[in-house]
Amino acid sequence: MKIAYCIPSLYYPGGMERVLTIKANYFAEHFGYDIHIILTDGKNKKPYYELSPYITVHQLDINYDELYDLPFHKRILDYVRKQSLFKKQLNKCLYQLRPDITISLLRRDINFINEMNDGSIKLGEIHLNKSNYREINDRLPGFIRQFIQKYWMKQFVRHIRELKRFIVLSYEDAAEWTELDSVFVIHNPLSFFPDSQSDCTKKQVIAVGRYMPQKGFDLLVPAWRIVNERHPDWILRIYGDGKRDELQQLIDSSGVSSTCILEHSVSNIVEKYCESSIFALSSRYEGFGVVITEAMACGIPPVSFTCPCGPRDIIDDGKDGLLVENGNVEKLAEKICYLIENDNIRMEMGKQARINSQRFRIEHIAYQWKDLFESVLQKGETV
Repeated sequence: MKIAYCIPSLYYPGGMERVLTIKANYFAEHFGYDIHIILTDGKNKKPYYELSPYITVHQLDINYDELYDLPFHKRILDYVRKQSLFKKQLNKCLYQLRPDITISLLRRDINFINEMNDGSIKLGEIHLNKSNYREINDRLPGFIRQFIQKYWMKQFVRHIRELKRFIVLSYEDAAEWTELDSVFVIHNPLSFFPDSQSDCTKKQVIAVGRYMPQKGFDLLVPAWRIVNERHPDWILRIYGDGKRDELQQLIDSSGVSSTCILEHSVSNIVEKYCESSIFALSSRYEGFGVVITEAMACGIPPVSFTCPCGPRDIIDDGKDGLLVENGNVEKLAEKICYLIENDNIRMEMGKQARINSQRFRIEHIAYQWKDLFESVLQKGETV
């Protein structure tokens, strides 16, 4: 089976890039698929996540990244020019490859992927929930943002309706795409399932993610202030990078700087999970929430907001973790305290979390993709 993926680049350490790399490597090395990845940006830049030598990368060198440094009027004109070039180059590349299936990661190529004449079946996979897929600049007036978002979503739905299958990451999000009858759910795979696991005895809570509004660390810190008052011997460590100064100022002003520690992103995050006893997710929204599954794989129970979308699909509330009303800081603190104060429940939830997380291992997720690929091909819809 020959499969082509369309994604802007692979040099950026993002979740979409990591998930694609995990899946593509497994498909190539375990299923023997002929995998091709088509890029528009990042020429001469090494992929951040290691790719299998059995995968072929095609660089179209459209270079959308250079638009961000241009004045607005010139950016629009150059974007139109680049889109025209991209459409021509992508069609040529796919026609030469003649893949059985082409998968769009639903970036700029979605505007014309269905017009390609290579004969492949076209699929699309989305890595954010519907309501947060395209964030509009909040400096614009509200009515303008609403108009742009409504118009953009209408155009987006028109394009994805032409895809053979539209793959989302959670059943919660699938229910939002009422305009479509081609929605299919496949969760994101774990990037690891370690031999070691936490015994949930260390007095430490862990959170992981970029320091940005989406991750809601500005909500986690006031929740931690409440926890700290009841359990001053526990520590919260937040691993990530981004708007560090703003978050540190909030920590300092909240009076928890001795127990709420900002750590940089690390390559040995498994060790950090295993050194902790509780995982906290305070995000305003997620595409899926793979950090929850990572923590569970390391044997620590998660306490998570019921943000859209992912936590409800992942956590069996009260059995392998705890769900909290979205945005409720006091409840988040209360549930963290509950696990701190109940050692046996915390340890048992941690054990169950590790067991339940196995359904996200790449071996299981890859076969769901394999079944999907074979089902669309068996219908005889290739050219």
